[in-house]
Amino acid sequence: MEIRCKCGDTCIKPISTAIKDIELFYKPCNDCKTEKIKKFSPLAEQINLDEIDNNFGSCKCGKRHLDAVISHVLKIMMDEGIKDKKANLRNACVPLVTPGYPTNSILYLPKDSLVILSNKVDKKCAEIIVKEVKEVKGVLKGDVRKTVGIKDSDSNPHVYELLAGCDLRCDIIQTPYGILGIYKYQHEIHIEFPKLKPPKIEILKNALEAYDKPTVLDCTCGPGTLGITCLKAGARKVVFNDIWSPAIETTLINLEVNGFPVKLSGSEEKLVASGDKFEVYNMDIRKLANCLDEKFDICIIDTFPDVDTAEFVESAGKLGKEVVVILK
Repeated sequence: MEIRCKCGDTCIKPISTAIKDIELFYKPCNDCKTEKIKKFSPLAEQINLDEIDNNFGSCKCGKRHLDAVISHVLKIMMDEGIKDKKANLRNACVPLVTPGYPTNSILYLPKDSLVILSNKVDKKCAEIIVKEVKEVKGVLKGDVRKTVGIKDSDSNPHVYELLAGCDLRCDIIQTPYGILGIYKYQHEIHIEFPKLKPPKIEILKNALEAYDKPTVLDCTCGPGTLGITCLKAGARKVVFNDIWSPAIETTLINLEVNGFPVKLSGSEEKLVASGDKFEVYNMDIRKLANCLDEKFDICIIDTFPDVDTAEFVESAGKLGKEVVVILK
């Protein structure tokens, strides 16, 4: 399957390329400046705002301290009347770095390594930010407290609004079976922050260890993280399914970039795509049993935090010997 970013640029890369020198990606050079900005104090009381531009806190290596970048963003938001003069770094926006790589170190950002989310920003301001702040590749409008996607077929979907640039991000996921790269268009796929030891991967690992090359149904696959982990763990077959079409589109991208070539079925319903040891469906889990005539060793349920999983578990129980609910 040929893949290309929606923005037309070369944002999507094989994961082997995306993780090359990843441990150095956000590290400063010896000349990088350390910004000492109080996050809860008004920015305007600490710095002369007229001094903030692309040179503020910049280094010849091309990186800037995250706080310097957010200061630049906040200054533009204040200039545009989005934020008042009492605004501070903590309430400026939600920074979403890309690639999302778990680290305890302070981040120094290179060009096009940040997507920002704000519930106040408008299109004009967003376009100025993308144009003037070299580290920002995209600006989203939305409330981080509201989960992006769809809970079930009886719910209305929720998405953020992409105001400017490109919001494609890549999260680097550590698994016992190797590193995964999970791409997401952040306006339509829920936000998750990578951890050194992702709890959901640990839960899945415990389930997989009870089987030798199991068959797995990832009932609510999202961008494909858990199902791809199963493939890397040596599962005999994995079926990916999600009711949210953008999630399925993202799963197809992530299968390809993680080394699992995809063949599209040409159908917009039922079986969407397949490949060696996997199939991909875009259905309500309650209807999936009508399309599958096999019993899986493991069925994975990974829903949004506030969703009652009872109906999902009941449906999965018709398809699998063991139902694993991923707790968040």
